[in-house]
Amino acid sequence: MEGAQDGDSAAFAQLYSACSDTVYRYVYYRVGSRATAEDLCSEVFLRAFARLHTFTWRGRDFGAWLVTIARNLVADHFASARFRLEVTTGEFLGSNENERSSEDITIESHRNSGLADAINRLPCRMRQVTWLWALGTPTAHIAQQMRISPSTVRVHLYQARQRLAADPFLTQIAGPTES
Repeated sequence: MEGAQDGDSAAFAQLYSACSDTVYRYVYYRVGSRATAEDLCSEVFLRAFARLHTFTWRGRDFGAWLVTIARNLVADHFASARFRLEVTTGEFLGSNENERSSEDITIESHRNSGLADAINRLPCRMRQVTWLWALGTPTAHIAQQMRISPSTVRVHLYQARQRLAADPFLTQIAGPTES
Protein backbone atom coordinates (compact mmCIF):
# COMPACT_ATOMS: atom_id res chain seq x y z
CA MET A 1 0.00 0.00 0.00
CA GLU A 2 2.74 2.44 0.93
CA GLY A 3 4.55 1.78 -2.32
CA ALA A 4 1.40 2.43 -4.33
CA GLN A 5 0.77 5.65 -2.41
CA ASP A 6 4.34 6.71 -3.20
CA GLY A 7 3.63 6.29 -6.93
CA ASP A 8 4.98 2.78 -7.53
CA SER A 9 2.85 1.44 -10.38
CA ALA A 10 3.99 -2.15 -9.75
CA ALA A 11 2.69 -1.91 -6.18
CA PHE A 12 -0.67 -0.63 -7.44
CA ALA A 13 -0.73 -3.48 -9.98
CA GLN A 14 -0.35 -5.92 -7.09
CA LEU A 15 -3.28 -4.28 -5.30
CA TYR A 16 -5.29 -4.50 -8.52
CA SER A 17 -4.47 -8.20 -8.92
CA ALA A 18 -5.46 -8.92 -5.34
CA CYS A 19 -8.78 -7.04 -5.43
CA SER A 20 -10.05 -6.92 -9.01
CA ASP A 21 -12.02 -10.19 -8.86
CA THR A 22 -13.82 -9.15 -5.68
CA VAL A 23 -14.71 -5.73 -7.08
CA TYR A 24 -15.87 -7.23 -10.40
CA ARG A 25 -18.07 -9.84 -8.67
CA TYR A 26 -19.56 -7.16 -6.43
CA VAL A 27 -20.43 -4.93 -9.41
CA TYR A 28 -21.59 -7.75 -11.71
CA TYR A 29 -23.90 -9.14 -9.01
CA ARG A 30 -25.64 -5.77 -8.88
CA VAL A 31 -25.77 -4.73 -12.55
CA GLY A 32 -26.17 -8.14 -14.20
CA SER A 33 -24.25 -7.19 -17.35
CA ARG A 34 -20.70 -8.21 -18.11
CA ALA A 35 -19.92 -5.17 -20.23
CA THR A 36 -21.34 -2.70 -17.71
CA ALA A 37 -19.60 -4.48 -14.83
CA GLU A 38 -16.27 -4.27 -16.67
CA ASP A 39 -16.76 -0.57 -17.34
CA LEU A 40 -17.71 0.20 -13.74
CA CYS A 41 -14.87 -1.97 -12.38
CA SER A 42 -12.38 0.00 -14.50
CA GLU A 43 -13.85 3.23 -13.18
CA VAL A 44 -13.48 1.97 -9.59
CA PHE A 45 -9.75 1.46 -10.07
CA LEU A 46 -9.32 4.78 -11.89
CA ARG A 47 -10.97 6.59 -9.00
CA ALA A 48 -8.99 4.60 -6.44
CA PHE A 49 -5.74 5.43 -8.22
CA ALA A 50 -6.63 9.12 -8.36
CA ARG A 51 -7.51 9.16 -4.63
CA LEU A 52 -4.93 6.70 -3.37
CA HIS A 53 -3.24 9.38 -1.30
CA THR A 54 -6.47 9.79 0.73
CA PHE A 55 -6.63 6.12 1.82
CA THR A 56 -5.80 5.59 5.48
CA TRP A 57 -5.93 2.36 7.44
CA ARG A 58 -9.02 2.30 9.70
CA GLY A 59 -9.26 -1.38 10.48
CA ARG A 60 -10.64 -2.21 7.01
CA ASP A 61 -8.52 -3.45 4.16
CA PHE A 62 -7.98 -1.84 0.78
CA GLY A 63 -10.55 -4.16 -0.81
CA ALA A 64 -13.27 -2.82 1.48
CA TRP A 65 -12.39 0.72 0.39
CA LEU A 66 -12.67 -0.36 -3.25
CA VAL A 67 -16.05 -2.00 -2.63
CA THR A 68 -17.25 1.28 -1.08
CA ILE A 69 -16.20 3.11 -4.25
CA ALA A 70 -17.92 0.41 -6.32
CA ARG A 71 -21.13 0.70 -4.29
CA ASN A 72 -21.23 4.44 -4.92
CA LEU A 73 -20.56 3.98 -8.64
CA VAL A 74 -23.31 1.37 -8.97
CA ALA A 75 -25.74 3.70 -7.18
CA ASP A 76 -24.74 6.56 -9.49
CA HIS A 77 -25.11 4.26 -12.50
CA PHE A 78 -28.68 3.33 -11.64
CA ALA A 79 -29.61 6.87 -10.62
CA SER A 80 -28.42 8.47 -13.81
CA ALA A 81 -30.91 9.17 -16.55
CA ARG A 82 -28.30 8.00 -19.03
CA PHE A 83 -28.64 4.43 -17.68
CA ARG A 84 -32.17 4.14 -19.00
CA LEU A 85 -31.06 4.96 -22.54
CA GLU A 86 -27.67 3.27 -22.53
CA VAL A 87 -26.92 0.08 -24.45
CA THR A 88 -23.29 -0.97 -24.27
CA THR A 89 -21.51 -2.09 -27.41
CA GLY A 90 -20.96 -5.56 -25.97
CA GLU A 91 -24.67 -6.01 -25.32
CA PHE A 92 -25.66 -4.60 -28.69
CA LEU A 93 -23.28 -6.77 -30.68
CA GLY A 94 -24.13 -9.86 -28.63
CA SER A 95 -21.28 -10.68 -26.31
CA ASN A 96 -20.74 -14.13 -24.87
CA GLU A 97 -23.72 -13.77 -22.54
CA ASN A 98 -26.97 -15.59 -23.24
CA GLU A 99 -29.81 -13.22 -23.94
CA ARG A 100 -32.19 -13.18 -21.01
CA SER A 101 -35.77 -12.01 -21.08
CA SER A 102 -36.86 -9.04 -19.00
CA GLU A 103 -39.01 -11.46 -17.00
CA ASP A 104 -35.94 -13.59 -16.11
CA ILE A 105 -33.99 -10.48 -15.14
CA THR A 106 -36.87 -9.25 -12.94
CA ILE A 107 -37.21 -12.63 -11.22
CA GLU A 108 -33.46 -12.85 -10.61
CA SER A 109 -33.40 -9.29 -9.28
CA HIS A 110 -36.28 -10.10 -6.92
CA ARG A 111 -34.46 -13.20 -5.67
CA ASN A 112 -31.20 -11.30 -5.22
CA SER A 113 -32.84 -8.48 -3.28
CA GLY A 114 -34.67 -11.04 -1.13
CA LEU A 115 -31.39 -12.80 -0.41
CA ALA A 116 -29.68 -9.49 0.44
CA ASP A 117 -32.56 -8.60 2.80
CA ALA A 118 -32.32 -12.02 4.47
CA ILE A 119 -28.56 -11.66 4.92
CA ASN A 120 -29.07 -8.20 6.41
CA ARG A 121 -31.43 -9.74 9.00
CA LEU A 122 -28.65 -12.01 10.31
CA PRO A 123 -26.86 -11.07 13.56
CA CYS A 124 -24.10 -8.49 13.03
CA ARG A 125 -20.98 -10.68 13.08
CA MET A 126 -22.68 -13.48 11.11
CA ARG A 127 -23.83 -10.91 8.54
CA GLN A 128 -20.33 -9.44 8.18
CA VAL A 129 -18.76 -12.88 7.72
CA THR A 130 -21.41 -13.85 5.18
CA TRP A 131 -21.00 -10.68 3.08
CA LEU A 132 -17.22 -10.97 3.07
CA TRP A 133 -17.45 -14.63 2.07
CA ALA A 134 -20.01 -13.81 -0.66
CA LEU A 135 -17.57 -11.26 -2.08
CA GLY A 136 -14.97 -14.00 -2.41
CA THR A 137 -12.83 -13.19 0.60
CA PRO A 138 -10.95 -16.31 1.78
CA THR A 139 -11.91 -17.71 5.18
CA ALA A 140 -8.44 -17.10 6.63
CA HIS A 141 -8.55 -13.46 5.52
CA ILE A 142 -12.02 -12.99 7.04
CA ALA A 143 -10.75 -14.44 10.32
CA GLN A 144 -7.73 -12.14 10.33
CA GLN A 145 -9.76 -9.07 9.38
CA MET A 146 -12.43 -9.70 12.02
CA ARG A 147 -9.95 -10.92 14.63
CA ILE A 148 -11.66 -14.29 15.09
CA SER A 149 -10.48 -17.83 14.42
CA PRO A 150 -11.03 -19.50 11.02
CA SER A 151 -13.18 -22.14 12.73
CA THR A 152 -15.43 -19.37 14.10
CA VAL A 153 -15.77 -18.02 10.56
CA ARG A 154 -16.82 -21.48 9.35
CA VAL A 155 -19.33 -21.79 12.21
CA HIS A 156 -20.84 -18.40 11.35
CA LEU A 157 -21.11 -19.40 7.68
CA TYR A 158 -22.75 -22.72 8.60
CA GLN A 159 -25.24 -21.01 10.92
CA ALA A 160 -25.96 -18.35 8.31
CA ARG A 161 -26.72 -21.05 5.71
CA GLN A 162 -29.05 -22.75 8.16
CA ARG A 163 -30.91 -19.51 8.92
CA LEU A 164 -31.12 -18.53 5.27
CA ALA A 165 -32.42 -21.98 4.31
CA ALA A 166 -35.17 -21.59 6.91
CA ASP A 167 -36.06 -18.01 5.93
CA PRO A 168 -39.73 -18.06 4.86
CA PHE A 169 -39.28 -15.40 2.17
CA LEU A 170 -36.36 -17.21 0.55
CA THR A 171 -38.14 -20.55 0.53
CA GLN A 172 -41.14 -18.82 -1.06
CA ILE A 173 -39.16 -17.23 -3.93
CA ALA A 174 -36.93 -20.26 -4.48
CA GLY A 175 -39.92 -22.22 -5.74
CA PRO A 176 -40.29 -25.97 -5.63
CA THR A 177 -37.14 -28.02 -5.17
CA GLU A 178 -36.36 -31.02 -7.31
CA SER A 179 -35.90 -34.33 -5.53
